[in-house]
Amino acid sequence: MRAVVVREFGGIENAGLGEMPKPEPKAGEVLLEIHATAVNFVDLIMMSGKYQFPPKLPFIPGKLPAGVVSAVGAGVTRFRPGDHTIAMAEQGGFAEFVTISENQCVPIPPSLPFTEAAAMSLVYDTAWFALRDRARMAPGETVLVLGATGGVGLATIQLAKAMGGKVLAGVASPDKSDIVRDAGADAIIDLSRPDLRDSLRDQVYAATDKKGVDIVIDMLGGDFFDAALRALAWRGRLVVIGFASGRIPSLKANYLLVKNIEVSGMQVSDYRKRRPDEMAACFREVFDWRAAGTLKPLPTKVYPIEQFAAAMREIRDRTVRGRVVLSLGKD
Repeated sequence: MRAVVVREFGGIENAGLGEMPKPEPKAGEVLLEIHATAVNFVDLIMMSGKYQFPPKLPFIPGKLPAGVVSAVGAGVTRFRPGDHTIAMAEQGGFAEFVTISENQCVPIPPSLPFTEAAAMSLVYDTAWFALRDRARMAPGETVLVLGATGGVGLATIQLAKAMGGKVLAGVASPDKSDIVRDAGADAIIDLSRPDLRDSLRDQVYAATDKKGVDIVIDMLGGDFFDAALRALAWRGRLVVIGFASGRIPSLKANYLLVKNIEVSGMQVSDYRKRRPDEMAACFREVFDWRAAGTLKPLPTKVYPIEQFAAAMREIRDRTVRGRVVLSLGKD
């Protein structure tokens, strides 16, 4: 089968399109014929060898591919050939086929295009657990989304609005403000202003009658984390998702005590492994909202798998507006 293969850790140039053996489903497994897989920043981290769970070489990158069940192993009862599904695979998505345990598969509504399902995967589930589980969001609360123009950011905006919240979108490139407005953001927080430590809080206070935000969803870390912490309201919650800015921040615990605030982390892979039933419930709600029109399709650019390097460069160089998806050309 065709696959993007990484044989040694490094940059995009260390990956190549080649042939790999087609996998066979074992007992309890599903064989998925992949139609589309999103490209994510975490794929670059995995390819560099710096991911917290480094894969064994050689490996095929690509998380959460979408496609059609091609075959099932002995004992599989929840899926049958022809079913549309997302495979909650941590790798293997940039290929024509992948095998995975049936409890790590989530049904896709037949009416949902595979490219859209792939664009929704990894970002909506990340945002859903950050808001529902870690932040315990309630209707009427205000959410600041850092890194709002990325996939997780746009998904967080839409989900927070669907959950009854007010959303402030943190944008480092003001020329991308239109896409966060389209996603439903109520106000823009300009992260490119000088003196971020004060300017972020000033903007938040101006948008919240000086109350601050109830929730911060942070994909950036670094100086953005430091500034956003100061913009939390009393009993506010900040959820750490990543460190795209490059610096892993630290904080003094007495600050948590003085403001009665909390900081938590959210690493979505563990939910897939440890709580697959909750992950399935997450996608059911997300797909129901999409079917009802509550959620809009994310801006998505589709590349054929032969152009995987160009697709990954868009993610690396942060030139994309929204999502990037690799297509196997089967739709």
